[in-house]
Amino acid sequence: MRHPIFRPLNTRAASIFIRLVTCAALAIAVGCSDDGDDIVGETMTACDAEPVIMTTQAGVDFVRTPDSCFESLPDWPYEPQYVELDGLRQAYVDEGPADGQVVLLLHGQPSWSYLYRKMIPVLARAGLRVIAMDHLGMGRSDKPIDIASYSYLGHNDRLERFIEALELGDITLFAQDWGSLIGLRVAGLNPGWFARIAIGDGMLPVIPAGIQPYPPVENPDEIVNIEPLFGLMPAQQVPFYDGCEPIGEPDEGYFGDWMIYAMKAESFHASEVVEAMTWFDLPADEEAAYDAPFPSRIYMAGPRVFPSLVNELPGVTEQAWEALTSFAKPFVTIWASNDPGNLGQCSVQDNLICSIPGAEGQPHTRLPEASHFLQDDQGAEIGARLVDFIQSTTPTGGDYEPTCELPIAADGTGTPCTDDTDCSALVADTCISQSGSGGFCSVEGCNAGSCLETYVCCHDCNPFAAPLLPFDGSACFPPEATSLLSGRAGCTCD
Repeated sequence: MRHPIFRPLNTRAASIFIRLVTCAALAIAVGCSDDGDDIVGETMTACDAEPVIMTTQAGVDFVRTPDSCFESLPDWPYEPQYVELDGLRQAYVDEGPADGQVVLLLHGQPSWSYLYRKMIPVLARAGLRVIAMDHLGMGRSDKPIDIASYSYLGHNDRLERFIEALELGDITLFAQDWGSLIGLRVAGLNPGWFARIAIGDGMLPVIPAGIQPYPPVENPDEIVNIEPLFGLMPAQQVPFYDGCEPIGEPDEGYFGDWMIYAMKAESFHASEVVEAMTWFDLPADEEAAYDAPFPSRIYMAGPRVFPSLVNELPGVTEQAWEALTSFAKPFVTIWASNDPGNLGQCSVQDNLICSIPGAEGQPHTRLPEASHFLQDDQGAEIGARLVDFIQSTTPTGGDYEPTCELPIAADGTGTPCTDDTDCSALVADTCISQSGSGGFCSVEGCNAGSCLETYVCCHDCNPFAAPLLPFDGSACFPPEATSLLSGRAGCTCD
């Protein structure tokens, strides 16, 4: 599984890499009961019963996973709470003292708040109020059955209104995967709500408006027998990195394939993804817990469509990202050391550390024996680090130093610039930048081997990413950026 990342060129040296990664409703209806006054239909009780399709007053058809599907889940004694937004329940657990500092935990795809089962007790015992929310279509939240009911901005809107409905403030955010793409945008646009932020294997990509990162999935409701994407991943992961350097040839997986698989594959289910992308082998009962929200395919529209929401990112995250580059409150990164996806790269972690002022001096780390779903692999350790992050006045325990400076080659490639005049005296006489936000000098029309050892020549973009090219021909880029592009939508690099 690969996570595409596009982000803008920034005046800070570490954020000038170009990468490929991994609807707002108007009315606010808040309630905490199961009655759902604007819902037509009744919920079922047996987990294997025929699904009952209900309808909101606005005409959105949805299903609700029966409570019986969540009985006796291992290490999950928590009672669900609900906030109703637009006739659809948003589920969450709320543990710890009601007057404690708030820690908001946001999961990604295709997991749910069960991912935080090892962190919640650590945080609650420390006197913190822990809120783990299920995104719409995930966990115990209601599940519209039409994929058109889900959107990136819709998830953002619901998170904002969820926070307002619970009257949360002084929040410590911990988010991962798609939880970070949603949570960081909300935090960037509403910085006053947040006291501090912690991110694990996530980020906020910025894609220019008008770009289509990947072809949309054709015939999205078609069910196809596709070979499982994760069948070759061992239950007990092998090391993928030596420090920040990949071991062996990098995976040439294409994110568009993941979009298709999640949307259409008959075999797609949550536990196969979590099992493949954790360091430790998951016991069968824990795998079943990740599948519990989805007793049949009609419940799976939310996780099916999530990867395709990358095509909704262009033009809607830049304002939030720019605000985050001024976020001076504490900001820490807690990364997995063995996440084979793009979000696991040191360079992605570096981008956050080097671009966000509040990250300076914080105890950043890369946890051993942890993969993409690091909360499952090292939840107790992450919980303890969050407690220290919140309660300590002197940050300690950091063991990761980011790389924030670009090397400058003999021809001037890598020299910071805001426009071409800053590069005019150099062989690398063109400034690679976006939206006037600064960048670095590079060489137009380079050839393989002409960029010296600190850079590589990148060119040959496919039609879907061609507008991202700074030149008609080619340019020299830092290896940290170009290694993410080779063999994926966008540039290929010599």
